[in-house]
Amino acid sequence: MGSEVDAQEFTGADRTRHREKVRRCLDVFERMLRESAFDTDDPMTGLEVELNLVDEAGDPALRNEAALEAIADPDFQTELGQFNIEINVPPAVLRGGGLTGFEEGLRRSLNEAERRSASVGAHMVMIGILPTLADEHLSLSAISRNPRYRLLSDQVLQARGEDISIDIRGAEVLRTTADSILPEAACTSTQFHVQTPPERFAAYWNASQAIAGVQVALAANAPYLLGKQLWRETRIPLFEQATDTRSEELKAQGVRPRVWFGERWITSVFDLFEENVRYFPALLPVTDDEDPLTVLEAGGTPNLSELRLHNGTIYRWNRPVYDIAGGRPHLRVENRALAAGPTVADIVANAAFYFGLVRTLAESERPLWSQMSFSAAEENFHVAARDGIEAEIYWPAVGRVRATELVLRRLLPMAYEGLAAWGVDHDEAARYLGMIEGRCLGGVNGAEWFAREMARHEDLDRYDALRTVLADYRQRMHANEPVHTW
Repeated sequence: MGSEVDAQEFTGADRTRHREKVRRCLDVFERMLRESAFDTDDPMTGLEVELNLVDEAGDPALRNEAALEAIADPDFQTELGQFNIEINVPPAVLRGGGLTGFEEGLRRSLNEAERRSASVGAHMVMIGILPTLADEHLSLSAISRNPRYRLLSDQVLQARGEDISIDIRGAEVLRTTADSILPEAACTSTQFHVQTPPERFAAYWNASQAIAGVQVALAANAPYLLGKQLWRETRIPLFEQATDTRSEELKAQGVRPRVWFGERWITSVFDLFEENVRYFPALLPVTDDEDPLTVLEAGGTPNLSELRLHNGTIYRWNRPVYDIAGGRPHLRVENRALAAGPTVADIVANAAFYFGLVRTLAESERPLWSQMSFSAAEENFHVAARDGIEAEIYWPAVGRVRATELVLRRLLPMAYEGLAAWGVDHDEAARYLGMIEGRCLGGVNGAEWFAREMARHEDLDRYDALRTVLADYRQRMHANEPVHTW
């Protein structure tokens, strides 16, 4: 979301021209899927982590520009709020120590970035929602200076026609309104990328959707927002509400939300891009001069810039990605369901579980999604976000079952099988999947740990307790001992 877009006003003619260009890009994309040689030789995986910045007291530090200047590493980028930054980890194959490489590389980068950003009073925290955020941190004054963010906020509010309403009911209740999309900045996630050939994309996307609830149950890490204990993964309802362009009347009419689980299993990656074009008006109707058909017929690879920009403003929990590397196009599933943290080791354990399980399910002769309704997968996702590690979900041939029991009995062996298919050594797989097993056996993840620690500090003012527990969390985060051992 951090691509540079100049601040500008859009006319009706701009929107008409952009819609025509997006549809032309979609037609070219459909032809490419039939005719072009996508890069499928040696599928890569990757990950991104969004981070919060805090001061010495643990309160949000609105200093991402100064922090990025001090870090001086192109892998670190700006994010929506001034208390956010993001790191993009270089993609890699999983065989030959890829998971260990992710952990070591991410640890090394974060340690150096923490050392440098501390010099400007900004310390890093990996957590789904920074628990010490207060109302003033989610006002328009806290938005990052990249013009795209303010432009995007203006377009969302203009499309909605009224302030954004946040209404989340969990252990406690939060009702508030916002005059910008800054509440979205409270949501800091980990994103996993898995490259797939076009003919296998649908299987990997469907598998990712089917397991999203299990993923969230195991890795929930966002129990507090604006001083309230809400869902175990409050990131999910907050993100869904914070970028909702629909008024109440449009919701009642069944207009689809821009933060979207989806509504059906797919048969092709084209289904997702076509839905995006058919259902969602452009928020950023920026049009360039490329004629994608001319580029394609000349033997080149079109950028499809408008289609990609449009896709980037529709926030599927599993997003299709068209990209170009080395002059060749490729496709990726971007898995966006999980919170950041608690530790780098936990993040890589989540990655190992996802990459392994999704491979086994996507390559299965009898697809899981042929045995399960799409609505059941969506319900699992929201139940897991609400209840976290205690969630009970639906699974084919099992019925309703504790997510932890399902993982221990059925899904961990599948994850081992999938990692072996990726070429991951068994000992390496065992290190990371052992962390998933430890969470299941102990009934603890980041959200559960944080809520339990808060209960031990009930005698303190709520925000003082949040600062105290966050300070302990930060120390443990840097020690990199997985959360089930805390």
